[in-house]
Amino acid sequence: MVFYALKTVSPLCYSAIMDLKVVLVLAFLSALAITSTNASIPRCCIGTKMITRKLLLKVDRWELQYSDGICDIDALVVHIKGRRKPVCVDIRMQALLRRIKRLQPQQSKRI
Repeated sequence: MVFYALKTVSPLCYSAIMDLKVVLVLAFLSALAITSTNASIPRCCIGTKMITRKLLLKVDRWELQYSDGICDIDALVVHIKGRRKPVCVDIRMQALLRRIKRLQPQQSKRI
């Protein structure tokens, strides 16, 4: 009975159904590609802050942001333990941050 109903459908309708299937598959694959990769708007620092030495001691990791790409300013993106959002710091703080991180293991051995 189902086969009889399909035989009465015009070939033009089959074409429309196939086009719809192709569009839906492409939309699904596009959505999957966008969500599985980080294909969102890049997060750029729009300004920098000065942070205290106490916060510099709590820095877990940092990344450099350069102005030659998508972002407008050079900045040091600092991830601090206990905070969810990173902090944008002046890029000149990287030398001080490296010194602090290099001295931290030596200070813990003295205690």
